[in-house]
Formats: sequence, C-alpha cells, structure tokens
Amino acid sequence: MFETPPELIADIEAFERRWEETSLREWLEEMPDQFSRGMSEKRFGDLPRWRAAIAALPSLETEVVNLDTSAITASGTVNAEKLMELETALRGLHPWRKGPYSLFGVNIETEWRSDFKWDRLAHAIDALEGRRVLDVGCGSGYHCWRMKGAGAAEVIGIDPTPLFVLQFKAIQRYLNIDTVHVLPLALEQLPARLKAFDTTFSMGVLYHRRSPIDHLTDLRDTLVSGGQLVLETLVVEGDEDTVFVPPDRYARMGNVWFLPSPAALVKWMRKAGFVDVTVVDVNQTTVAEQRSTDWMTFYSLSNFLDSADQNRTVEGHPAPMRAIVTARLP
Repeated sequence: MFETPPELIADIEAFERRWEETSLREWLEEMPDQFSRGMSEKRFGDLPRWRAAIAALPSLETEVVNLDTSAITASGTVNAEKLMELETALRGLHPWRKGPYSLFGVNIETEWRSDFKWDRLAHAIDALEGRRVLDVGCGSGYHCWRMKGAGAAEVIGIDPTPLFVLQFKAIQRYLNIDTVHVLPLALEQLPARLKAFDTTFSMGVLYHRRSPIDHLTDLRDTLVSGGQLVLETLVVEGDEDTVFVPPDRYARMGNVWFLPSPAALVKWMRKAGFVDVTVVDVNQTTVAEQRSTDWMTFYSLSNFLDSADQNRTVEGHPAPMRAIVTARLP
C-alpha cells in the first residue's frame, strides 16, 4: 500500500469532493501509487532539499490575488524579515523555468516569459469559462493559473518533474485556490481514453516525443466530444511533407525528435482524428522570451544560438520557431 506524499493529500481530497464521473473515480484509486512513485526520494535525491525550502516558507496573509496580469501575483502586508525568509525559501527551489510570479514584492524572474506565449494564444482558444482543463507538461503551473484566471472551473496540470510540482505548491501556498492542481505525472500515466477534459493544452512537449502521432492520440483521448486541443511545438519552414529530424542535438537539447512544418503538423493532427485544425501563430523564439536570470542561472537561449547568426542554432540548424495550433475532437 502506497502512501500519498504529504504535499499532495489536499489534491486527492479535493478530487474526492468534486469528481463524480466513473472514469475519474477509478483514476483516484491509482493516484496514491502514482504520486508516491512520482515524488520518491529514492528516485529524486534533491527532494529533501526542495521539501525543506517549502517548509521554510513563512506564513503570510494574502490580501490580493491577480491571475490576469503578466506575473501571477499574491500581495499583502509583510515586514522586511518575513520578506527575506520568503525570498530565501523560494530561491531554494532554483531553477525557476516558467513564469513570471510576484509574491508580496518578491519578483521571480523565470527563464521563460510564459506570458508572451499566453498572449499569442489567448485570443484564439475557446472560452474557458466553466471548463475542466488539462495542461500537459505544465512546469510550475504558470499557464494553469492563467487558465483559471480565464474562467476555467478546474485546471489539472501534469508534469513528471518533482521540482516543478513543489514550485507550484509554493505559489499555491499564497494563492490558495483549490481548483488548480499540478500533479507529478506524465501524459502516459493517465487512464486510457479518459475523455474527461473540455480543453487540453500541450505546449512544448510534442518535439520531445519519439512518436508524435502517439502523443496526439493520447491527447485526443483526454477530451470529451467537441473538446478543444491547444498545441504548441517547435516547427520548421516547409510544405505538408516537411519534417526535420535533428541528426544529433538541437539547440543543445538531446531529446528533440521531430520538427514538422506547420502544414505537416496540421496533417498529423487530422490523421490523429482532429477536425477544425487551425494554425493560429508561428513565432521565432527570442532572447527576450527565453533567457538566463537570477532565478535560472544556467545556460539559456543565447547560449544555444550561433553567436554570428541568431537565426541558426549552435549546431547550424534553423533557430527555434514555434507554432500554436488549435483543433477539435468531433
């Protein structure tokens, strides 16, 4: 019998109160085992240090929460001593990849300006009011909060990286919204043919998959009939038969498998059973959107590009360009 990790007990309790569908109730039975494996200190040696950072977060009273601005914000009255405790604890969860966040005046300048991506897609998606939403590969949950701010009834983010789950928990400590969750899971761990979500997002995941069609099929099976998929991935220029397979690394990443053209991506999505497939944005990533900061001090985009030609990666491939595509399940 597996015990639920303490930081995820509240999530299961919330699901038990809310979930009525048979498929979701069945998933609930699997969760303690899944969560225990996903947050295992035997597998992830840094977990004790990250949990210590969470434990060091000071008790603060949030007066205002804002989910609709560039930085997800919690604010209130706090003295200098508590502010230092807060910043020290949050820095114990380095590196911060997705954001930005602002907690009581502590501004977490994450590697990615994830608000740029949200601004590119928000106008093109179905209204989220009252919807149950899934965010696959959500990182620390920045976009989950934006989805909630856009009116979603419930948002489930999944990401197999324990650090990101605990970063989300740090933010959630002060936002205290019990209908937004980040769980230590990969898409493949969800029950087959769950068909429970009105909208599913997959952003920055497809190119890490050895079988992109399988990923699209798994995404399809999370949706209710008529549900919407919002997908963002790396692409290259070309026609509907253009797919770039990096011979080795791409922008210093070793786990990049297939980069289709936007037209080829549309073809894949139709092949996987989606309709109303629409390319809503194609955008080359800039060093203003992805960069090293005090909160993510490792290499970032500027180190992955050719110093003499910002339109090429260090390997000589086309620089990262990303497409956002929406589609619907019939």
